[in-house]
Amino acid sequence: MRKSRLSKYKQDKLLELFVAGATARTAGSLVGVNKTTASYYFHRLRQLIYANSEQLEILTGEIEVDESYFGGKRKGKRGRGAGGKVPVFGLLKRNGKVYTVVIPDAKGGTILPIIREQVTPDSIVYTDSFNSYNALDVSEFKHLRINHSELFASGANHINGIENFWNQAKRHLRKFNGVPKEHFHLFIKECEWRFNNSDPREQLRMLKQMVKDNLS
Repeated sequence: MRKSRLSKYKQDKLLELFVAGATARTAGSLVGVNKTTASYYFHRLRQLIYANSEQLEILTGEIEVDESYFGGKRKGKRGRGAGGKVPVFGLLKRNGKVYTVVIPDAKGGTILPIIREQVTPDSIVYTDSFNSYNALDVSEFKHLRINHSELFASGANHINGIENFWNQAKRHLRKFNGVPKEHFHLFIKECEWRFNNSDPREQLRMLKQMVKDNLS
């Protein structure tokens, strides 16, 4: 940002288009800069969002947890753990914020320590029937699970909130026609940030403040 040769007018327009969810190609065309310049500016914005991502407060109460896989369609193994996809673990406090972390795998030994670190004992933890969550049955949490092969919700027993986040994130990322793995952590944090700060006016204000702080 400090070395940018873009005029303030063009930087402000790129900020607005980033908030609007435009691709770098579209933003560059609308602002009158080349795609590479717009792409680099958007990359720096994602780096700022990542650097300023909120530290997750210890969650308590009703918490939905789930894992999801991101990446293009590939031949071969499908479903959970599909080859070439990036696994992401998410925790969502009901009527609150979501927190995501890229994980090496979705095994119980990977997931359970994250839950124990971020969720207070005696909280209600909602999951689906994936066997990696079996250890929660004999843990310090109250574990409720929904079997999606039978139904998607039974009263308060569901993980619709975290699944709504996954859907929003994948819909946003789909427009980029593939995200480089080395930058994926930036894109998923952008999706988390957008979800947790859903008002576009607030998003723009926050981004402008991040840029200002980066220049100071």
